[in-house]
Amino acid sequence: MKKTIPLLALFIISLCKEVSAQQDPIYAQYLNNLLTINPAYAGINNQFSARLQYRTQWAGLDASPKTFNFSGNISIVQNKVGLGLMVLQDKLGDIRNIEVAIPISYKIKLKETVFSFGMQAGFVNQSNNPSELSIRDPDDPAFASFSETTFNLGAGIMLKNDKFRLGVSAPRLLPATINTSGAPIELYKQHYYLFGSYIMRMNDKLWFKPSVLLRGTQGAPLSYDVNATVTFREFYSGWIFTRNFKTYGALLQVLIKNYHLGYVFELPGSKDASLRFTSHEITMGISIGVLTYHDRVAKVF
Repeated sequence: MKKTIPLLALFIISLCKEVSAQQDPIYAQYLNNLLTINPAYAGINNQFSARLQYRTQWAGLDASPKTFNFSGNISIVQNKVGLGLMVLQDKLGDIRNIEVAIPISYKIKLKETVFSFGMQAGFVNQSNNPSELSIRDPDDPAFASFSETTFNLGAGIMLKNDKFRLGVSAPRLLPATINTSGAPIELYKQHYYLFGSYIMRMNDKLWFKPSVLLRGTQGAPLSYDVNATVTFREFYSGWIFTRNFKTYGALLQVLIKNYHLGYVFELPGSKDASLRFTSHEITMGISIGVLTYHDRVAKVF
């Protein structure tokens, strides 16, 4: 059966001359992979790290968002420079975004704290496939196919030590607009992120880590995630979180030697939540020292 998209979206596309800009993909496990929102994270842990991440949002809703992300980064030049690669596919209905970015960072040691400044360059391709939709009038210009590739830059800074992390970033600095059938479509607006986390060691085996992530973009309300994480013996982590106090979720993570496995379950928790569907997110990763000056112990913070 062909996929359909919500009637409200069809109404907006058909009747409006301008379509709102695409939002950045939302991740619940950004704590495990900050490279998705901040290029300064590249090489921050003085190791080689790689992550595979898959998210299905509003599972059970036809044409719901699905995001696949691969990222890897490594610390080089005696742990002074970080280099990475990120490949992302984000699909919503018949619209597909593919992004490739190469982040690079420079790290400065400030006593027990590391200051990292990062930039990334890459491209974003947005395309659609109207054949995946059930359209009454195939000749309707509002549903013309398009494919557009645009160049983009991103930047961020981060402070990190054994007790806290703090970062500010704009992973896509260049807005992009295309024209299809005479109607402008704004592909992206700048998104800004402010992230902070702090670790409290209750004892040698039990850690507590609260964190907050703020997302901001022009024309959209401020969004925030509030997280509370408990880690036992550095190998097992669980946390609960809320997004805008409208969505709630829980995460379980296991660290086996140098390998990470995490799963997130989300559900709407407020009566005015617009969509009553669950979301799921899986992350698999590895963190390992491969160069002589790398740290050999896997990092959980």
